[in-house]
This record gives sequence, C-alpha cells and structure tokens, in this order.
Amino acid sequence: MPKKVDHESRRQEISEALWRIASTRGLDATSLRDVAAEAGISLGRLQHYFRTKDEMLLFTLRHINRLAEERIRHRIETLAEGLEGPPPPRLVLRECLAGMLPLDEQSRIGNLVGAAYFARAVHDDGLRAESREGIPLLRAFLADMLRQAAERGEVAPDRDPTDEAMLLISLVDGLTAYTLLDVQRPEEALRLLDQHLDRLFSGKR
Repeated sequence: MPKKVDHESRRQEISEALWRIASTRGLDATSLRDVAAEAGISLGRLQHYFRTKDEMLLFTLRHINRLAEERIRHRIETLAEGLEGPPPPRLVLRECLAGMLPLDEQSRIGNLVGAAYFARAVHDDGLRAESREGIPLLRAFLADMLRQAAERGEVAPDRDPTDEAMLLISLVDGLTAYTLLDVQRPEEALRLLDQHLDRLFSGKR
C-alpha cells in the first residue's frame, strides 16, 4: 500500500511540472524530456510513470478536474451554510459553471491543459473517449439541476433540460476559449454567464 501511495504522489508531482510548463510556454512543443527536467527527474524515471505524452496529459487533465471538483464542492458548501435543506439548483449550477471558467491563475492553467488535450483528442480516438464519457455525465448532472429548478418554478417548464444543459456547457466552452485568447477579461466571462442564467431562471420562455 505505501508503494502505491508513493507512486500516485510522484505522478501528481510530474503532472504539476506539466502545469508549470503550460503556464509559461504552452504544451505543443513540450517533450517528455522537458517535463522530466521541470520535475527534476531523469527521462527514464519519468517514463516509469508515463510511457507517452498523451498518457501524461490525460492523467494531468483528470488530476486538474478532481482538484477543480473539490474547490467547487467546497465553495457550494460554504455558500450553502445556514440554508435549510440542500443548496438551491441555481447556486449549484452557477458555481459549477463558474468553476469551469479560467477566472484565476490555477483555473487558467487547468484550461490550458484542457485546450492541449482537446487539440490532440480531435485526431486521437483513444484520447477522445475521455470527453465522450465525461461530457454526457456533466450534461446529465446539469440537466438534473435544471429539472429541479423547473419543479420550483424557477425555469420555464417547456425548456428541455438536456438541451439547456448542453447549451450551458457550450457557452462556458466559448467563454473559456475567448478568455484564454484575451478577447475578454475573466470578469466579463463571468458577467455573461450570470446574464444567461438570469434569463434561464426568469421562469419565462
């Protein structure tokens, strides 16, 4: 058991070295040797944990997503303190979607790694499987929140929850892309997200 924990810890350290590279010079031309140097280990040692760049990228993306989920969950729990019952659907939706945007340095780096994954996954069926499995789960979760909101009279009952959930994911993806490209500031992306949620939660079509 100790060996397994140490192995996972080392993989996380290597993935964090990849984050640092992403934040300064991008990932397109980054090699395993570059990441090994950033992590302070030999190339051979790195390849003991990751055989390929894609394997390392996928692990890093999953690790970043886990950390983001923890931050979002903690944020929701903090905001819901003192409320009776579970947090309202809008609060959960807003914090989940805002947590996906590049609003600070940590989330910006996470999204840069995500962008590198996307660019490679378009041409790699194996990498693409991560999105084919993960996005439907996210869509189902958001759709469930929207159904609960409709039951509370906060969202128009004739809006299709699954379609609206996919539109929310697409909105965040678009806002993320243009924020990373400095077309808009992070606070503008958040304002536009809130504006869309205001319309969606008006209870009207």
